[in-house]
This record gives sequence, C-alpha cells and structure tokens, in this order.
Amino acid sequence: MTSKEHVLSLRIIKQGNNMTKVNVSKFEIAEYLENEVMIGEFLNNALENGSTEDLISAIGNIAKAKGMTNIANLTGMSRPSLYKALSKGSKPQFETIHKVIKALGGKLTVNMSQEQQ
Repeated sequence: MTSKEHVLSLRIIKQGNNMTKVNVSKFEIAEYLENEVMIGEFLNNALENGSTEDLISAIGNIAKAKGMTNIANLTGMSRPSLYKALSKGSKPQFETIHKVIKALGGKLTVNMSQEQQ
C-alpha cells in the first residue's frame, strides 16, 4: 500500500447474521495522472463532458498529482486555501482557477465553432 492510498473499512453480510470485515482501497485518480498527455486528456474530458464541479475536481486531482505544495507555491496561495478552493462543492473564483491552471503548466484558450445554429 502506498502512502497516498486511503483504506476504508466496510462491513458486509456474507450469509445470515455473519459479518465479515473487508478492507477496500479508495481510488485516487491523482496516482494515475503520470504524464502531460494523460493530464491533458483528463482535463479536456472534464471540460467537454463534465459539469463545473467535475472540472474543479479534475483540476484538484491534477494539482494533487503534481504536488499540492508546489502548486500552492507557484500560485502564491496557501495549501489549505488551495485544498479548500478545489474541494467538492467549492465555488472558486475564476482568478484562482486561472492561477492553478497556469501553475499546472496549462493555458486557457477558446476555439470558436464553425457551426452555425
């Protein structure tokens, strides 16, 4: 088990009243964002197919993968503030998202669709 893994204890019923304790590892996507291509695909998928909350979560996971302390230093934010801004249910300001994306090595661009409605 890596230091990044979190273990949850669950109780499940096998048969009747007999219960068995099972340890389950919590999935951490940040552990699998190993290179810029994977990170780019992950973020673009959140942008194209997800909600605002999904995008904020994706940015938070990428920041974890790259090192939250490093990203905090590059943005000029404290680690606790960064975690809070990128946590589930948060509503960070655009300036915060922009700083974090720049610190991650990303760039915001807009491509206008050629399709007319």
